[in-house]
Amino acid sequence: MKATADWCAWEDAVLSGETKGAFNPYADRPSAARLALVRICSHHFSHGAWLDEGVLLREAGRPAGIPGVLIHGRLDMGGPLDTAGELHRAWPDSRLIVVEDAGHLGGVTTGGQVRQALDRFAGR
Repeated sequence: MKATADWCAWEDAVLSGETKGAFNPYADRPSAARLALVRICSHHFSHGAWLDEGVLLREAGRPAGIPGVLIHGRLDMGGPLDTAGELHRAWPDSRLIVVEDAGHLGGVTTGGQVRQALDRFAGR
């Protein structure tokens, strides 16, 4: 339970810039939900998400000709913007949209960008 509490405290610290420290989105969850989250995350991290190191960037050219939209919050400390930028540069037909007022959790602006992207794809 200590490891679960520590993991959730880290998650909350990473998100604190997005939420202005107003709440603890992970630590405030019921204990069973926190334990489930930590088990799932640690399982995936310990297996490297079952991907070879660097494979996403190495293979990012494969969907050439297939458009995609990457929507990323500038305030995302868990998945920094430069990571999305690297993928965007490696994927020839991608478009990167940076949401200035969002982070990992997204928000209203991010949701609007996702809907706009889906609408554009639906119109094709």
